[in-house]
Amino acid sequence: MPSFICETCGVEYAESAEPPERCAICEDERQYVGLNGQRWITAEKLRADHCADVREEEPGLLGIGIRPEFAIGQRALLHGGVLWDCVPLLDDETVAAVEAHGGLRAIALSHPHYYSAISEWSLRFDVPVYVHADDERWLQRRDGQIELWQGETLELGSGLTVIRCGGHFAGACVLHSGELLLTGDTIQVIPDRAFVSFMYSYPNLIPLDAAGIRRIVAAVEPFAFDRIYGAWWGRVVRSDAKAAVRRSAARYVEAIGG
Repeated sequence: MPSFICETCGVEYAESAEPPERCAICEDERQYVGLNGQRWITAEKLRADHCADVREEEPGLLGIGIRPEFAIGQRALLHGGVLWDCVPLLDDETVAAVEAHGGLRAIALSHPHYYSAISEWSLRFDVPVYVHADDERWLQRRDGQIELWQGETLELGSGLTVIRCGGHFAGACVLHSGELLLTGDTIQVIPDRAFVSFMYSYPNLIPLDAAGIRRIVAAVEPFAFDRIYGAWWGRVVRSDAKAAVRRSAARYVEAIGG
């Protein structure tokens, strides 16, 4: 049976003879059902119409996206053998790129909008997928090595730490490694890359409250980092990123009167 992928959010569902009736991710207030209604594509059709977009972001950090852009349009990041976030496409070109970069030992996620094809990736590479237990309800396909974790941090070895920040989702996380902070859109790198932002919903423009902002800042404060990589190509704070988080939070809280 085919695996169906939501064309709006890019999340893959369990194999079924017919498309699911609804996408729980898109019906949540943080996402949306497209103007043309709920639409699906099979994984096979996606591979036929799209290809891998693989780029070196910096030495040791590989970006993996999709051409042409699909669904939310994020790109994943491969660093230290860990895939941070995921994309719906998995083809032979992507597998070859991952193996050429040293292979894959684990997958970790920022939040449910980027769960995409985590089970497919887990099965292909025979690796665990770490999902914070607070976001378990959003898992739409559970085969592969899905491992739920709890608490505030998860050590992945080789100096990589997943940090739960909350905010966008209860289990929303970032990944820390040396001078790098990989944030998905738990901490959103905006076009003015001297700042970042924080939202409950980005497409529907629902802000976070002041307590949520302060919690995110407090979660990353113990960690030193100089660069932030967000969820899309070019969304990078290339220096002084920790200060950017602090001043952005202060600006945001002031703007909402918190």
